[in-house]
Amino acid sequence: MTHSTASPVSPVHRRTFLGAAAGVTAAGVLTACGGGTKVGAGQNNTDDAPAFSGDEYKGPKVTLEYWNGFTGGDGPHMQAMLASFNKKYEGRITVRNTTRRWEDLYPAMPTAISAGKGPDIAVIHNDQIATFAVRGTLMPLDDVVSALKLSESDFIPAVWQAGIYDGKRYSVPLDVHCLADYWNARHLTRAGLDKAPDDRAGYEAALKELKSAGIAQPFWMPNKWPAHLMFMSLLWQFGGELYNEEGTEALWGSEAGEEALAWMTEQIRKGYSPAQVAQDSQYNAFKNDKVSFTWDGIWQINDLKSTAGKVKWNMSSVPTIGSTPAVWTASHNFVLTSQAGRDKNKVQAAKFFIDYMSERSTEWARAGMIPARNSVRATAEVSRLPQTPLARNVDVFRFLPALPGLGDVQSKALELAVQKAVLGQQSPGDALADGVRTANKILADNKQKYAK
Repeated sequence: MTHSTASPVSPVHRRTFLGAAAGVTAAGVLTACGGGTKVGAGQNNTDDAPAFSGDEYKGPKVTLEYWNGFTGGDGPHMQAMLASFNKKYEGRITVRNTTRRWEDLYPAMPTAISAGKGPDIAVIHNDQIATFAVRGTLMPLDDVVSALKLSESDFIPAVWQAGIYDGKRYSVPLDVHCLADYWNARHLTRAGLDKAPDDRAGYEAALKELKSAGIAQPFWMPNKWPAHLMFMSLLWQFGGELYNEEGTEALWGSEAGEEALAWMTEQIRKGYSPAQVAQDSQYNAFKNDKVSFTWDGIWQINDLKSTAGKVKWNMSSVPTIGSTPAVWTASHNFVLTSQAGRDKNKVQAAKFFIDYMSERSTEWARAGMIPARNSVRATAEVSRLPQTPLARNVDVFRFLPALPGLGDVQSKALELAVQKAVLGQQSPGDALADGVRTANKILADNKQKYAK
């Protein structure tokens, strides 16, 4: 889900997008810069900027810097949308695109914005909004949402609420994207199956049949990306939660967490997966017709189209291994930064850009994403796309909570715990217990770091 301004990069980089979104936090950079780019009195001149109305832009010619992390198969679709905007507003608004890998983009944004060399507008993930907002790096977008007549009733509630911090809206949701279960149709035919099973008993029986049919290791278990996304999906399926409501305690070391992580390591013990799967090996093995199942994000749809004739693949919702259907999900969101906030004309122009792009979520759906708006998903064109059926029941979508500094907790505690267990370095229970201790310390530090 990443796109380079020079040329597309490999799917290896592409799948790092949420390892970065949850693992590289803007917080550390902001703190190192003496409190970040918090906007105070006299730091911007937007008080006299007119509220966004959705009419024509009437200000002077401006150039906006736009940052995003779309370096993969979704990148050309974003570029096409951007080109369309620049053509419509030619001579009035020019948007210059900078695309970087998410793990590079997030730490670079705060210092660049502080120096006036960052983005005026950007796309960030839902779990980053609170971190950037609490440091004053973002500008509110309540008037844009009002002018667009957007309301929670047309969105998945968790996506809508993620854009609100301290009573103000800081983002406009563009999409939702989740894990899916990709499967090799030829392999399943050899095992006497016509589709991937959707429950634990069926899935485990399928793995046994596939092995008997000559697929030596049909389900490779990663210890890194997207292992933590798999773990969170399973945690929710077994009835667990990630954190308490106050954001002061990690809850993933529970019995549900142990069940989730034990199921992952069990696939190795049963011989369905090699013991140590290197970064991205499971996905590359699937593309090379060696693996029967792999869980990965829906952003891989366009990349997998390149395997036509080599691998006959399909995809389904992640199976319900626990008692409750649930799957990790995230969202891309447009935001307006405090750099633009220093110029009232940039503020207005940026809002026109966000308005224009958000209205084109049908085009964005062709990039493999699920539109955030319920009404768009219901259209005939979008409903025919392969990822849309995954959203038939939006209640299965689960999102990370809006906690400032959550990225550090995820990368330094949860992801590390999952990795140690999958690699066999610790039992699931011990790995999770150690991880929770680390997580709780970071959560306590974050409460002080991000105190208002």
